[in-house]
Amino acid sequence: MKHLLYIALLLPLVSCNKWLDVQPESSVSVEELFSREEGFFEAINGIYSRCADNMFYGGLSTVELQEAMMQNYSYEPQDYTTYAKTAAFDFADETFKWRAASVWSAAYTAIVNCNLVLENIDSRQELFRDGMYNLVKGEALALRAFLHFDLLRLFSPAFTADATAPAIPYVTTYSNRVTPLSSVETVLSRLTADLETAKTLLTNDPIRDPAYVVGYNTDGDTITEQANAELFLQNRRHRLNYYAVCGTLARAYLYMDRPDDALRQALEVINANKFKWVDPALLLAEPGEKDHVMYPELLFAWYNEANEVNLRNRYNDVAVGYFIHTTHLKNIYEAEGVGGGDYRYNGWFRMSNSNEKYQIVKYLRETAEVGNKHFLVMPAIRLGEMYFIAAEAVFPTNPTLAWEYLNTVRLHRNVVAPNANFEDELLKEYRKETFAEGQAFYANKRLGKGITSESGILYDPARIYTIPLPDDEIEFGNR
Repeated sequence: MKHLLYIALLLPLVSCNKWLDVQPESSVSVEELFSREEGFFEAINGIYSRCADNMFYGGLSTVELQEAMMQNYSYEPQDYTTYAKTAAFDFADETFKWRAASVWSAAYTAIVNCNLVLENIDSRQELFRDGMYNLVKGEALALRAFLHFDLLRLFSPAFTADATAPAIPYVTTYSNRVTPLSSVETVLSRLTADLETAKTLLTNDPIRDPAYVVGYNTDGDTITEQANAELFLQNRRHRLNYYAVCGTLARAYLYMDRPDDALRQALEVINANKFKWVDPALLLAEPGEKDHVMYPELLFAWYNEANEVNLRNRYNDVAVGYFIHTTHLKNIYEAEGVGGGDYRYNGWFRMSNSNEKYQIVKYLRETAEVGNKHFLVMPAIRLGEMYFIAAEAVFPTNPTLAWEYLNTVRLHRNVVAPNANFEDELLKEYRKETFAEGQAFYANKRLGKGITSESGILYDPARIYTIPLPDDEIEFGNR
């Protein structure tokens, strides 16, 4: 059977009664689906729902593949997680190839469904109430770009390594025709163009309203994220909203070595003052009150309530699930030195009953956590990263300001460290800040840095960052 890149499947519809409880209901013809405004809402919601699946951002693309390659987990000889070979960059391993192909398929299935929305929306503008056309089209373009960018970062050489190398197909049609590979620089040019258009379309995103207060779903009358009578306009941080597009542009421009443009986008998020630093007490709180994902700081997150059990199975049992050895964890967080009081170190990990193993509790919800402070989400873009991007962008011309940006994050995590080698300190903080979120691997790749294993093996960046395209893509795409 041909790879999913060449099979554009119409997504099952999702309930419009409550966006957060989306469930597949039925499939309908394209004509029927897009004969009403709600059909476009359902199509976009369906894409988000599929992206949050356990085999995509709900698990595989957030807490698994990149985290294993970043050496953020430890392994027993039995390797119950089957990720030890991935951590050793064994790209010929059949399990790794299957997982990488699953990510590829999931992303392109979502992309072609974005294209289905985009190919139908312009001719049906009369269906939309004020502002809704711009929101739907903006989100569809932003999703298409976001997905292509993550595929590029995973499967293609970094821009600074080889900008002209053949990369991935940039698919802009709903079709079963094979799309040729584009170069790294071409893919980046096309996805930033999509993002800039999306940003313009999302100018009037409700999240930009000064009255829209980012907060917790348990804050009662103080919360505005669920106050809108229109469900499509609620919980904008669970969607690619205006600021999430700025954040994605900041990532992409930095990736393509355009620091001034990256800085401009990052500062738009920072200076909006929309996203607040989490109260550190919530990282250390008892079950039921904690906030381990630092929810107020999230520009964008995949709503992931359906995968609560999957996450518990991954992290709850250190005998067969993901864990990290004590020494390895303390090395990452510098716990014997500047990181001993780090809120992330003290809040996200706890000593297990197994000797010298720490359990990772970032995503766990135990039975007592009835009043958890936030929805269960997988972080996609967070405030701290905007400070990292700003710091890296200004460092060549203003190192003092760069250290101020970096130290802003460290101070909010209770870390006071010397201003040593900037790049080394930056990458340390990427790893600490986005542990089990998949982003530190991409930062190391972009900067061409080797990755050191728990046992001290330094993996050569010339070898570890060139992940082969899936076998089916090579075969059926004649690559």
